[in-house]
Amino acid sequence: MSIERPWLSSYPQGVPAEIDVTEFQSIVSVLDSAIERYRDRPAFSHMGKMLSYGDIDHLSRQFASYLLHDRKLKKGDRVALMMPNVLQYPIAIFGALRAGLTVVNTNPLYTPRELKHQLVDSGAKVLVVLENVAHTAAAVVAETQIEQVIVTSIGELLGFPKGTIVDFVVKYVKKMVPDYALPGAINFRKALALGAAHTLPPVNVASDDIAFLQYTGGTTGVAKGAMLTHRNLVANMQQASAWIGGNAKPGQEIIITALPLYHIFALTANCLVFMKFGGMNHLITNPRDLPGFVKELKSVRFTAITGVNTLFNGLLNTPGFDTIDFSSLHLTLGGGMAVQRAVADRWKKATGCTLIEAYGLTETSPAACMNPLDLKAFNGAIGLPISSTLACIKDDEGRTLPVGEIGELCIKGPQVMPGYWQRPEETAKVFDAEGWLHTGDMARMDAAGYFYIVDRKKDMILVSGFNVYPNEIEDVLATMPGILEVAAVGVPDEKSGEAVKVVVVRKDPAITAEQVKAFCKDKLTGYKHPKVVEFRTELPKTNVGKILRRELRDSGGRPA
Repeated sequence: MSIERPWLSSYPQGVPAEIDVTEFQSIVSVLDSAIERYRDRPAFSHMGKMLSYGDIDHLSRQFASYLLHDRKLKKGDRVALMMPNVLQYPIAIFGALRAGLTVVNTNPLYTPRELKHQLVDSGAKVLVVLENVAHTAAAVVAETQIEQVIVTSIGELLGFPKGTIVDFVVKYVKKMVPDYALPGAINFRKALALGAAHTLPPVNVASDDIAFLQYTGGTTGVAKGAMLTHRNLVANMQQASAWIGGNAKPGQEIIITALPLYHIFALTANCLVFMKFGGMNHLITNPRDLPGFVKELKSVRFTAITGVNTLFNGLLNTPGFDTIDFSSLHLTLGGGMAVQRAVADRWKKATGCTLIEAYGLTETSPAACMNPLDLKAFNGAIGLPISSTLACIKDDEGRTLPVGEIGELCIKGPQVMPGYWQRPEETAKVFDAEGWLHTGDMARMDAAGYFYIVDRKKDMILVSGFNVYPNEIEDVLATMPGILEVAAVGVPDEKSGEAVKVVVVRKDPAITAEQVKAFCKDKLTGYKHPKVVEFRTELPKTNVGKILRRELRDSGGRPA
């Protein structure tokens, strides 16, 4: 089946309609090319410590050698990474990929229940975890296939004396490292030292090898691993590079990486794409500390920044942001959640740089649509399908809809995943017979080929760019004694875009909203916690017993 591509006439000058997906066989090939060209240029910086492309080459080889020689991992084995943005992260990513292994990115905010599911489902054999959350791993690692835990700290690679001071403050002053017991665990530097004793053998990393298992809730609420191959990620790097390449200066770009590298947005848009240009990722470990974040931004002449709407809004409302030097800033990219016009307008006024909105999914590596970088002002669209990407709007019967009509946004392209890890039934739910990925987002296309998100087809809740699935919250609260029925929905929230609201039918009339929230605290990651709890005598349902979530959403955020 072929479709018209009306958006091509709106493409920015110099952006190709098609990219060459065969130029690089793998992410490792792109890395090797960047190292050869930019060996002495800075690649990653964190808390005053900088690693060059040559350093990344050296250290990632050591980590790869450790995994292959000391851990005896075989091609295709999985390595889980559970860290915020620290220097160890890119070393571990590139080391694992160089060894022909698959990276399982893991949210360090996970509860033991969530972590266990991901480790068991992926079958990961090695876990690299920050000591601040090692107690979570300690609670479940014996029930998984993990054979070796590598524990690291924020300051481990910052050098002496800074690293020692940072770790002392984190552990003993701020008391941010709960007690844990992980017998047999080693630290990251020890793993590198062991790997340094070996020579990394040649590893043939093929384009169809799985590079990452990126977990996402999809349509069911059960976390599934989107299989992203080297071909998928290389294609998305090539696609994004084609769009920003005209603005980027090789070897001179400095991008602020505040979104976590375990999230597909920062992983591709920051870590991987800017590697092609010999750019430096300036890592921010805790962007929620907005005063500290602003102070950090004042210390570096950055050229690009990515983020979600809530991050940009938070920065704009932090004292001192207006005194930052934005003279080098030429790219601000927003994604992960809808960018609000009011925030985009304020950003342009404060920085002089247009906030460009893009759209993607974990399943598309992630970029699928992007606005031209030469936009003079925010336009409310998610942009045009990027190079080598097809998009269309379909109705519930699978018919392609004409310009202006609202339906489900569907995507085709080399960046689209082959499917979910060991879940063929779930894969079949998101691909139709013609190979289109159904995104679950309701959208429309205008005559110029720009796409606009209208609403979400599914009941997913989007909290600060993170997907929250009602089924998971409902399953947890259904185990709370005294609850008869429960439904979870999203309600508007000024800070996070949306917040979780739960509507509860009590079996025990003495249950309070505070008790419901407390029950969720130990079982769900923070952004999944219900902010609003409403009690009712019954839930609205269809005649077959399906809960009408739309009615609950329409009742607003305040308890009835």
